[in-house]
Amino acid sequence: MENDLHGEISLDDQNKEETDTVKDRKEHLSVVDRYYTRKYKTDVQGNISHDQCILLHSNKVCVVTVAKSHPVLAENKTITSVNFQVDGGPNRMENKVSGKGKRGAQKMKADSPVCYIHCDDGSAYTLYSCVRGMLIEVNKNLVSHPSLISEKPETDGYLAIILPPLKEYHAVVSKLDGQEKYLQTLQQRQQPTPPPDAAMEDGPPG
Repeated sequence: MENDLHGEISLDDQNKEETDTVKDRKEHLSVVDRYYTRKYKTDVQGNISHDQCILLHSNKVCVVTVAKSHPVLAENKTITSVNFQVDGGPNRMENKVSGKGKRGAQKMKADSPVCYIHCDDGSAYTLYSCVRGMLIEVNKNLVSHPSLISEKPETDGYLAIILPPLKEYHAVVSKLDGQEKYLQTLQQRQQPTPPPDAAMEDGPPG
């Protein structure tokens, strides 16, 4: 009986420890991990590695961010400026939304520019909406603190918030890649390019 009792106590202790471990993990999840689902748009506008991450919230808003595989983050570039004035188009910072119908919101296509960023090495990048919908807001803090994109890309360094048409929400976000597909894309980029066919090198037979 004594051995059985000790066995039961040990089992209870083990179950409690496992429960506490799961609870501890949940408590240490980031806000993004808790409340958002990461989706990705890779090689945006045909530019290799120009990847962006879209954070989907349960209320169906989409937070547009820069993916960690984008050259700006992957190469640890120093961002010197962020410009929300679209060439030949509206200034995203002048977007004004009112009411439940989001009146006044700028309409965004998936390929609509959100902003332009410039880095101290002379490189410049256009960052896009990646989803179709209404522009709820842009992160105006990036104008005075452009480094936030590099330091906190998924939180304080977000680019914009887009609200897709509610009736078309699933169709809109289905065009984005999930985490697994995104990781597969990154792995494929690391694979060496296969050499040309020997027959192609030698030319067609005469």
